[in-house]
Amino acid sequence: MSDHYYTTSPESAHRYAPCTFVYRGETVNFMTDAGVFSRGEVDFGTEVLLKALPDHMTGRVLDLGCGWGCVGVSVGKKYPETQIVMCDVNERALGLAQENAKKNGVRAETVLSNGLENVEGAFRFIITNPPIRAGKQVIYSLFAQSAKALEEDGALYIVIRKQQGAESALKYLKTIFDQVETIDKSGGFWVICCKGGKTDEV
Repeated sequence: MSDHYYTTSPESAHRYAPCTFVYRGETVNFMTDAGVFSRGEVDFGTEVLLKALPDHMTGRVLDLGCGWGCVGVSVGKKYPETQIVMCDVNERALGLAQENAKKNGVRAETVLSNGLENVEGAFRFIITNPPIRAGKQVIYSLFAQSAKALEEDGALYIVIRKQQGAESALKYLKTIFDQVETIDKSGGFWVICCKGGKTDEV
């Protein structure tokens, strides 16, 4: 059976591939592998998401569904005053994220978790390139869990490809957040920012 990037314990043979990414002037070096999303390169959707984030970030930041840690490590290296938490259901991905954080001098907590199940505390920012192939029920659950895990003035940042359901996701998000705004559209990808989670309704 072939592995998905949201498989808990990938069985595919290791095929390590290094990757270098420059984020807002900071060079970040990663190791990637088979059985993990976007082996060997930063996918375009994640690039669009990172570019759309605020110009300055502080506080607790959650990279939700972190994969090999591109978002969390990049943000942590650019903004060392943040407290980075990275979580994923994929054990191989999480191991890579942990090593990539160390490699780049980023202090980060890594949590093996199905969604936010094992993640504690509230966050100023939650950032996710959700696992679209896992299905709408899974990703909408991630959005609802995020609404509950944000600080009062916190924000959720999501990237979704238009042809993979960005418009319907936008409608759903408006039912669980007070403020929902599409802040960027590039190459078919939408970046959506959500604030004011209606925690009593999710």
